[in-house]
Amino acid sequence: MQGPNGGPNNYGDRIIRDQKICGGAPVFKGTRVTLRTVLASLAVGYSAEEIVAEFPTLQVEDVKAAISFAAASAEEDMPLPATPPIR
Repeated sequence: MQGPNGGPNNYGDRIIRDQKICGGAPVFKGTRVTLRTVLASLAVGYSAEEIVAEFPTLQVEDVKAAISFAAASAEEDMPLPATPPIR
């Protein structure tokens, strides 16, 4: 599977959803760290290294997977604006 812009999509191997873990919220495989937590940390300016230091069950590749997931989701969810007719 490819991610946005044809790059590799690595989030499928790292991000899972299981109703028994955190109520089915997306988490990183083998952890209870939610995707939302990592994305929120990135949004306020934390680096991948800072996130991994805060959540030692994660790896930098997990943070990259979160970014890849968010990019793919945005690409799928963002509708194209209507283009005006050419005159």
